[in-house]
Formats: sequence, C-alpha cells, structure tokens
Amino acid sequence: MSNASPVVNESSYLTLHYRLAVAGGADIVTTFNGTPATLMLGQGQLAPFLEQRLIGLPEGTHQTFALSALEAFGERNPELIQAVSKTTLEQNSVPGADYAVGEVVEFNAPKGGRFAGVLLEMRDTSAVFDFNHPLAGQPLQFEVKLISVL
Repeated sequence: MSNASPVVNESSYLTLHYRLAVAGGADIVTTFNGTPATLMLGQGQLAPFLEQRLIGLPEGTHQTFALSALEAFGERNPELIQAVSKTTLEQNSVPGADYAVGEVVEFNAPKGGRFAGVLLEMRDTSAVFDFNHPLAGQPLQFEVKLISVL
C-alpha cells in the first residue's frame, strides 16, 4: 500500500483555496477568507495558465507562483486599441446605452460569442476601445492550497 498523496492531473476534481493578485499588490480574487472552491480541471473554470501550474502538485500543497505578464494574460497589445463606429457599437452592444469612459462594454463577436473592451474615448462618430484583457501587461501572483484531489 502506498501512502502517496493523489496528484493533480488534467481531469482532476479539486477542492482548493486560491488567490490571484497583482504582483506585490491587491487581490484580484481570493477564496482564503471563505469557502474553498471546488472545480474540475479542463472545464474552463480557471484560466489555462493557472491550471497548468496545478498539474503534478500533490494534495496538501500550499504554494505561491509568480507569473510574468507573458505567462499570465499576455503583454498589452497596442493593436487591440481600436476605434469602433457608433453604428457598430449600437448594433453589437446594448442599444441606446450611455457608456462612460473607463466602463467595460460587452460586444457580440462576428462569429458568435462575446468580447469586452474598456471605453477610452467617445468621439462624434466612433468610440475608442481597449480590447486587451484588463490584466494584460501585469505580473501576477497565484497562491494555491490544495485541500483535496480526486
């Protein structure tokens, strides 16, 4: 009989505490103050780059990972700052909405699905959006405490 702890694989069912924070800064999300999370890997409940960090960890692990911007949500891409005509905005978001600068606006994507951008500037006939992930360009810390691995 082996007493080896179960180890996380690509389809593990986990109970864990986790915390994602801006490196050296504020928590983005944490479960450490409340109920642990239960999730199944490969279901998109955690970002793939976070799931990758969990693979191979034994039950009971409590570890903090430093993620560079590139390892996390990627570097900021200047090409993702784009002007959208007000007509396109009307047709693909909430019609007649009065958006404020700094607000996150959700759009219908051309082939179905949705994407979001932060409104940077409202012009006469268009609006300028930043479609980078809000956490792009930021190094992150990912702390995890694996309570159970099935």
